[in-house]
Amino acid sequence: MTTEATRRRPGEPCWVSLMVHGLDATQDFYRELFGWDFLPGPQQLGPYVRALLDGKEVAGIGRLPADRHLPIAWTPYMASDDVDETAEQIRMCGGTIGVGPLDAADAGRLVIAADPEGAVFGAWQAAAHTGTALFGTHGTPVWNELMTRETSAVGKFYESVFGYDLEPSVPAGSDRLTLRLDDRPVASIHGVGHALPRDRGSHWMTYFEVEDPDAIADAVVGLGGHVVREPHVGTSGRQATVADPEGAVLTIVRTPRRA
Repeated sequence: MTTEATRRRPGEPCWVSLMVHGLDATQDFYRELFGWDFLPGPQQLGPYVRALLDGKEVAGIGRLPADRHLPIAWTPYMASDDVDETAEQIRMCGGTIGVGPLDAADAGRLVIAADPEGAVFGAWQAAAHTGTALFGTHGTPVWNELMTRETSAVGKFYESVFGYDLEPSVPAGSDRLTLRLDDRPVASIHGVGHALPRDRGSHWMTYFEVEDPDAIADAVVGLGGHVVREPHVGTSGRQATVADPEGAVLTIVRTPRRA
């Protein structure tokens, strides 16, 4: 089911963005993979484009300065009514601020931060731009999951900053938390212990809806990326974890269709 989004309540994931070195090549990759079109977006952090499907914004891609060698990763943004207040709360709860708070032209105001385990995320105070405008169809973000060593301490951080209710997942024995707002699941945290990749540390994983994960995984390889985990049946449906040519890791998933 395809739906369009409106303004999100505080704490709800509302946008995903990627910073890369090769902006043109990355646009070509995702244009072929997901069918995205692109339009220029706010340039406060350098060259930046917004990805569109059917004329509706679904994600952002920016260019890193040539001298910045940061991890290339998809970053989720959580909605905020007051980014400056959210930034202060992040600091008080043991997180760090990397960028901002700053205005992105008339689109809104943002901060980019890291939680106490080092996972990078953003907060977005919407003005003209309310965030991802379409979901539930091929090429749209469908879920965000924090991959970390263990969930308890970092779960308390996100609970304090964004007001989530934390729901332990079943079956018992798996270290997972579902983050809920108004009794609705909006994101999750997965504690994987020593299985956490040493070269990446704690990180947020964005899931993108696709029609055929097997075919898309093959397409990733053909376009210069690689498969991190082969297609399989996971907790969200048939899925695979892949990396684009610059190494940004994402999960592609076909979620069960509602009747």
